[in-house]
Amino acid sequence: MVSANREMAVFCFDTLVAHYNSEQAPPPAFDEGQHPLFVTWKKVVNGGEPRLRGCIGTLEACALINGFKDYALTSALRDRRFPPIQPKELPNLECTVSILTDYETALNYLDWEVGKHGMIIEFTDPDYNVRRSATYLPEVAAHENWTKIETIDSLMRKAGYNGTITESLRKRIRLTRYQSTVYTLHYSDYASYVKRTRGEAPEMAGAGVRSNNHHLLFHPALSCVIKLMV
Repeated sequence: MVSANREMAVFCFDTLVAHYNSEQAPPPAFDEGQHPLFVTWKKVVNGGEPRLRGCIGTLEACALINGFKDYALTSALRDRRFPPIQPKELPNLECTVSILTDYETALNYLDWEVGKHGMIIEFTDPDYNVRRSATYLPEVAAHENWTKIETIDSLMRKAGYNGTITESLRKRIRLTRYQSTVYTLHYSDYASYVKRTRGEAPEMAGAGVRSNNHHLLFHPALSCVIKLMV
């Protein structure tokens, strides 16, 4: 099974830096494959808790190399919840790559484990008779210290449902659970890796961005959107 790893996160940083420099990113140092994936960018300022700056991915299997290249830029620059990440923010960024595995149809909306499973919910909005869906990655519920019901209710709101949440409505949810492997890389560690393996630290044309050698604290991804902003 393919697992998320450092080279995937390095490639995401390479892709973003190359975009700012109007260059081609170096070829990735991981093998091709077909998997669902997410790319999450977070920003740490003054040692505080990382704050989400963009997170987009796909629940459908895609080619890993093109997928990470696409979603590294899409999550950094085109997550509609946030302004595009600017070059000057790079030293404060961390990148988390996620590869999704083990999709299973749950028996009911409670048939999943906090911290182990991500979930995709699908249900019909009774007020508008439209189908709604949303997903949380496996880290979300544990990070937020939510119960299963709190997680499901939050996910229903994320899907766009604004009506009253009842037990009857929860029971009509179709839930697909999945697992993931994740890898988080700080910009400082990325820059050190590049300097060690390529002979010089990354530099932004005209932006004066170089590695700072401090280490940043990190936490799991909070909330992500999937392809087409579902």
